[in-house]
Amino acid sequence: MIEYGINTLGTGAQIFEPVTLGFPSRENLKKTRFKGTTIGNHAIIRSGTIIYCDVAIGDNFSCGHHVLIREKTKIGNRVAIGTASIIEGRVTIGNDVSLQSLVYIPTHTTIGDHVFIGPNTVLTNDRYPPSRSGRLQGPTISDGASVGANVTILPGVRIGKGSLIAAGAIVTRDVPPHKLAIGLPAKIRDLPDVMSPEQ
Repeated sequence: MIEYGINTLGTGAQIFEPVTLGFPSRENLKKTRFKGTTIGNHAIIRSGTIIYCDVAIGDNFSCGHHVLIREKTKIGNRVAIGTASIIEGRVTIGNDVSLQSLVYIPTHTTIGDHVFIGPNTVLTNDRYPPSRSGRLQGPTISDGASVGANVTILPGVRIGKGSLIAAGAIVTRDVPPHKLAIGLPAKIRDLPDVMSPEQ
């Protein structure tokens, strides 16, 4: 394992080399002592993973191969991140979250608890790239929401609690709680009966 900074790894971790912990952010490139990565108990970290400095991860974390997690990211307990997914930093992820393979999460994104995000999903944080204004705002995905494969979610969009984003959708506006977003651009519909919270 390659380590930079001061890292803390809980008990029972399984590390499959090569793995890098505490990789320095730009402001730490010339420093030797800085806050590295903190990971709770019983982590499974597969080969090729790079986790930057100032990242805090809870218990029972697991990731696929070649995952990248950038600085100032906070991740809760029982989170699984699929192979080749990228979290660009300054992201908050809750508990019991599953990100499938090849998911892209930009800076300034918030993901709640019990969220599922399907493979090849792309979240964005710059409405008029490159804006160069520094006003980046990622989506907010509320508790219990599910996002299908190959979805794109635009900057600042709020995905409501318990909502479902159908595979292939492009989400350009907020999705209310317990609703379905489907299509290009996504239109809001009622959830199917089998998924309705009243059932």
